[in-house]
Amino acid sequence: MKNFSRRGFLAGVAAFSAAPVLSQPAVQLSVSGDVDVAIVGAGAAGIAAARRVASAGRSYAVFEAGNRIGGRIWTDRGRLGIAHDRGAQRISASGRNPLVALGRLAGVDFYEPAPFRRLYVGQREARDHEYDSFTAALHRASRAITAAGEAGLDLAAARTLPDLGEWQATVAFVLGPLMTSKDLEEVSTVDFARAEEQRDEFACRGGLGQLLAAAAKPVKVELDAPVVRIDTRGRGSITVETSRGSVRANAVIVTVSTNALNAGLIRFEPALPKRTADALAGLALGTRDRLVFQLPGNPFNFGADQRIVFKAADARTVSLVGRVGSADFAYAEFTGRFGREMADAGEAAMLAFVGDLLASHFGADARKEIGRAEAVRWSREPWILGGTSVAAPGSSANRRLLAEPAHDRIFFAGEALHESWYGTVAGAWISGERAADAAIRRLTAASTAQRAVPAQKKR
Repeated sequence: MKNFSRRGFLAGVAAFSAAPVLSQPAVQLSVSGDVDVAIVGAGAAGIAAARRVASAGRSYAVFEAGNRIGGRIWTDRGRLGIAHDRGAQRISASGRNPLVALGRLAGVDFYEPAPFRRLYVGQREARDHEYDSFTAALHRASRAITAAGEAGLDLAAARTLPDLGEWQATVAFVLGPLMTSKDLEEVSTVDFARAEEQRDEFACRGGLGQLLAAAAKPVKVELDAPVVRIDTRGRGSITVETSRGSVRANAVIVTVSTNALNAGLIRFEPALPKRTADALAGLALGTRDRLVFQLPGNPFNFGADQRIVFKAADARTVSLVGRVGSADFAYAEFTGRFGREMADAGEAAMLAFVGDLLASHFGADARKEIGRAEAVRWSREPWILGGTSVAAPGSSANRRLLAEPAHDRIFFAGEALHESWYGTVAGAWISGERAADAAIRRLTAASTAQRAVPAQKKR
């Protein structure tokens, strides 16, 4: 078996969220009046921003639409009765990822998942020469897309694919939906080329949610408080209106997903500049939904946390992660256009597809091995509406554009803002810190200017 890799050959990065938190009653906000910075969203980026603002001695308020922190990092028992990551399940870049150091200080138990991936061809595991052939095709395609991107040709990645023969559909699935959450027709070659290779991966025993919960421990969050309006028309402050009341802030950091913003879930007054709106549209999320299902007794001998890819004839395929956390259940990752189609069809359709897939590769009786199952459909989560971001063809500059403040005082953060770690927990966290730093600089400059005015008048 080969350890083939492009960005760690699919770190399994999905989305960000954290350990469940009990819902608060729909009462007035516990914070009122003025704060220095209002932060919209309590995922990895929002928590990072709040910590940064607090460390600078500035006041803040964090508003979360849901009843838990974490966004697309979510550890829960669900219907299976065992804690598992329903969103992001791994983190990478351990040497440069601030969350790894925070987690170790908090006593989070990290471990390295098995590096090997398995490839199935029909009803058997691939032979050595097939692993070699597939790996060569994967690297050849990746190099072709990357070369176009590095040359500044901002094209649809699918246009640069060479003829890969029998591996064409499988490679297109791996480099497209599985790695980016979108089909290669919707992926910018430049954006693809910028994705930084991360060969070291860590998971958390008991779920990734405990890592973000530890990081969020000092942060106060207003739960069940969706922000519905951000009004920058006031001279001295910004009005941030939630379903439970309003506050005034001198700067706002928005960390909700690009799809939620594109759907108009927050009203901006005045409207966002066209430059910002266009940048958001070009960074729409793809699909990264999941069927979690039991496989009692590990009937197919999957390794712990092992990625399974099947040789495909077309785009109608999924990847599996077997024995998640060394327990007898698995993930089926529904990604890209086909993943969205199946998620829209519902949990029963997703389960039926997985049953047919297992039967086609492990025999007709394989369907009987599936125990309880549950779909996790991020594309249906009201304040997320998708998986992870990737730039559309022609939109490779959008991450930089979105990093510019709107109306001088609105800053954006999230996995969509990091140019090389997009789609990752680390990218979201670092973007939150960057947005907080930019907001603090703006506040400092404004207060310096205000102090200078009386001095000039006195002279």
